[in-house]
Amino acid sequence: MANSQSPLRRDHAVAVTPALKQANLRRLRRIEGQVRGLHKMVEEDRYCADIIIQVASVQQALRGVARELMRNHLTHCAADALAQGGRSGERMIGELLDVVYKHLR
Repeated sequence: MANSQSPLRRDHAVAVTPALKQANLRRLRRIEGQVRGLHKMVEEDRYCADIIIQVASVQQALRGVARELMRNHLTHCAADALAQGGRSGERMIGELLDVVYKHLR
């Protein structure tokens, strides 16, 4: 299993295009606004069901960011490691399983 000491881990993303980076940053700014809205709703004692619906919206938006990051990771980092095979491929499989399991929680 991959961990923080894994040679697969890098300090920077690989092959992230400026367009993808900007799209993710736009999404994250929108999510920040949604979370501020949730904070305000709680402060104002808004109806619980309305808050829950907004929480679900934020969660879906975060899943969208994660989906794009995963797509890039699979297309570049994982594909390269798996093509190398051997220990590199095995470590990548462990890393991918860790990421998927943590994302599913």
